[in-house]
Parts: sequence; C-alpha cells; structure tokens
Amino acid sequence: MKENDISISNSWVDPDDAPELTEEWFASGQWLVAGVPVSADVGKATFRKALAVGRPKGSGKTKSLTMRLDTDVVNSFKATGKGWQTRINAALKDWLQKNPLPPVES
Repeated sequence: MKENDISISNSWVDPDDAPELTEEWFASGQWLVAGVPVSADVGKATFRKALAVGRPKGSGKTKSLTMRLDTDVVNSFKATGKGWQTRINAALKDWLQKNPLPPVES
C-alpha cells in the first residue's frame, strides 16, 4: 500500500473500542413493528413469535401416516397445485359419505 494514497479512509474503528451494550442502552431504544412504534411488551412478543421454529400446531383432528397410492393418482392430485394432500383427504371423505363402510367385528 502506498503511504500517499488518499483514497484509503482512516475512519476504521477497532471493534474493541465500541461501547458496551448494556441493559440501559437497550432500554433507551424504541420498539418498532413494521415501522410502527409499539410497547416493549408487544415488541418482545412479536420478536418471540417471529423466532418460533417449526410448523404450527395442528388441530389434533388429523393423523400422520404413510400409505401407498398409484403414481397416476398422486401425480393427478399434485398437478392441481398446493394443497393436493388436503384434496386427497376431501376426496376420501366424499367417497366414505357415499359408500359407508360396514362396522368391523371384533
């Protein structure tokens, strides 16, 4: 590097020279949600919700299972786009209403 190169900025700050982030410093801040000022409680709740991981809890009315279907059946439903598994469920429900199964004897 040339000593007389004036294009180099001398404004570098050593990160060790940065001020300590204290509770008081954070308390002096303002919570914004979508650019709108909110209370600290609302801001913290929104932040926690945004960091929540995983899928939302289901209704408890469905059961996860593995089943085999013909490829053409699956491809036909998948071709209808997002929600194809829900449409398979609806088709099965519709079939059961039209074709009630006899009770299983124990």
